[in-house]
Amino acid sequence: MAADRGGGTRSAGPNAGPGGRGSRPLHGPRVVALGGGHGLAASLTALRLVTEDVTAVVTVADNGGSSGRLRQEFGVLPPGDLRMALAALCEDSRWGRLWRDVLQHRFVSEGPLHGHAVGNLLIAALWQLLDDPVTGLDVVGDLLGCRGRVLPMAGVPLDIMAEVAGLPGTEPGTTTTVVGQVEVATTPGDVRSVRLVPHDPPADPAAVAAVEAADWVILGPGSWFTSVLPHVMVPDLAAALTETRARRCVTLNLAPDTGETSGLPTQALLEVLRDYAPGMRLDAVIADPSAVSDVDALLAVASTFGAKVWFRQVSVGDGSARHEPLRLAAAYGDVFSGALADVTDAVARR
Repeated sequence: MAADRGGGTRSAGPNAGPGGRGSRPLHGPRVVALGGGHGLAASLTALRLVTEDVTAVVTVADNGGSSGRLRQEFGVLPPGDLRMALAALCEDSRWGRLWRDVLQHRFVSEGPLHGHAVGNLLIAALWQLLDDPVTGLDVVGDLLGCRGRVLPMAGVPLDIMAEVAGLPGTEPGTTTTVVGQVEVATTPGDVRSVRLVPHDPPADPAAVAAVEAADWVILGPGSWFTSVLPHVMVPDLAAALTETRARRCVTLNLAPDTGETSGLPTQALLEVLRDYAPGMRLDAVIADPSAVSDVDALLAVASTFGAKVWFRQVSVGDGSARHEPLRLAAAYGDVFSGALADVTDAVARR
């Protein structure tokens, strides 16, 4: 028994037991969401309204900020994106929201703790104590009463390398190798290709098992080259994504990133995914009509994956590129039930 929110004891949370599952039956489809950062947090916040069985598989290539400092000092996986996924899945109670806020709190000081997120330090401490990244994440998930589980994409920290054209000060037509997730995500040039270092990283076995056992797999939204594509570049995870019996859904971004995908139209995100995962089939694509400049082109690219497109307003509606959780949850509900696919493409053409 664990310490109760009122000072007594409470039963173990949803991450207890083998495989991170509790004994209570879970409701809704088994969903695995892949990504990182704010994009993955947006999909998780919506998915937890649709199903109780959510597993987040998170990229581990962050090299900036608090995560980058802990990664460099201790040689651990960068915890920041994992922390954000845990916060997104926290129990909707005073206890859960309190620990979510603790996890997300950043120190402000003139000393070495400045900028560190409390959750990053907590996760790193548990990893040192338990010597097992997945067990450490499960413990934090239990503390937050998470509706779901959070797993790393790979068992080792990764770096992202990109070939970038058009960087200021370079000759026309030349490309430059840019190293690091932060550097690639914010590049002012045009990303031509990306790769991971090490080249064939070991996938986390629990992440592979989750994909194999899923009913639905969700890719995106998020920074396309640095948060979404890395999952299909981890060999064992890529094989699981291709071979799983789960249906697959891509959630497209609401606007191009200011860096890595600047200027790319919506359908180009799918084209890039096809280049890196040519054998993977898709069943569904969710696109906000306001983010689609060429409906016919998007439908054509989606058809090459065998996918239908669900045109849904999933943005907050104030002009900012932020997903509204209830609208995105409704879109996922339609996708999972197969309701009304492609019927709103006329709206997207306006």
